Amino acid sequence: MTHRSPDQCRDMQDIRTEIDTIDRQIIALLGQRIGYVQAAAAFKTSAASVRAEERVNAMLAVRRQWAEEEHLPPDLVEKVYRTLVEGFIQHEMTQWQKS
Repeated sequence: MTHRSPDQCRDMQDIRTEIDTIDRQIIALLGQRIGYVQAAAAFKTSAASVRAEERVNAMLAVRRQWAEEEHLPPDLVEKVYRTLVEGFIQHEMTQWQKS
């Protein structure tokens, strides 16, 4: 499949097709990420270590920096990552409690 840049899109269907392609890639990457989250549960020794608040805050600061480097709104990227990470933490907590 040929990918079009935003300025090469001829109509809304082209734009939607490209967005769908990107979203599919993002979801595949989230699948990879959750594999690491599940593996991390085996190394955690407490519920607090699963939550790892200091690590989350440090990670969010780096994601904000990366957003700025990509000329994206850092507040938006942080909000997305806060939601994402909270969901992954809940999933990891479930994995940790099973182990």
